[in-house]
Amino acid sequence: MDRHSMQSRPRQQLLDHSSGLKSKPDPTFDFTQNTNVTALIGKTAYLTCRVRNLGDKTVSWVRHRDIHILTAGAYTYTSDQRFQAMHKQNTGQNSEWSEWTLCIKWAQERDQGIYECQISTIPVKSHQFRLNVVVPTATILGGPELYVGAGSTINLTCAIHFSSEPPAYIFWYYNENVLSYDSPRGGISVITEKGGDVTTSWLLIQTAQPSDSGEYSCKPSNANTASIRVHVLNGERPEAMQTGTAGPILSSSCLLVSLIILYISSV
Repeated sequence: MDRHSMQSRPRQQLLDHSSGLKSKPDPTFDFTQNTNVTALIGKTAYLTCRVRNLGDKTVSWVRHRDIHILTAGAYTYTSDQRFQAMHKQNTGQNSEWSEWTLCIKWAQERDQGIYECQISTIPVKSHQFRLNVVVPTATILGGPELYVGAGSTINLTCAIHFSSEPPAYIFWYYNENVLSYDSPRGGISVITEKGGDVTTSWLLIQTAQPSDSGEYSCKPSNANTASIRVHVLNGERPEAMQTGTAGPILSSSCLLVSLIILYISSV
């Protein structure tokens, strides 16, 4: 065997070995994820970025408005202790996937905006998420002006949305004074129905008179004050006059209770 053949054999073996190696797949994002995230004010917001085939790369979370690196890997790089990095490595058939979560405690309105999940490839790969922070909101349906005929029943519906838990109480006001259900006028009742997403309070005023005209307000313990101006008319029927309910129809149980209350108050 000549000298040239002896030198070329190790080189050929190296080429054969390298050709048998499989190149590592590039890291990718899970683009099927929901990137529009909504959180309630004062609660914890979670932005989760799923990455496939991360390998030896690092995942970072960056706040877009000031290009501030918040987390890198499992470490947090901000003095704001509300921010925290969370990591979960999947196992089994999905072991190539990993989850990198940016946790924002006690979310505030100023936290809403764009956040980027970045992979430390060259060039950097990024995937944007939008965080929306909502506050509990009260609205009176049918406003801002409501017209009813004299002798009819005023039915005002106050709905509280975006509340993580039902309000501890809901006060109704008439011309900025707390409405008294035991007033000599009588015929006044309130029905409140607490639901998972929406809490609804109905104010029922029997046998409306022009003296009942004025501003009515709904004030929940955990939301803004909502107001409506009611006009009780004699004989006139403007297009905006209330002909039925001023919002969603009461559930059968609430309707039964309200009828009993109105009957008792009229006796």
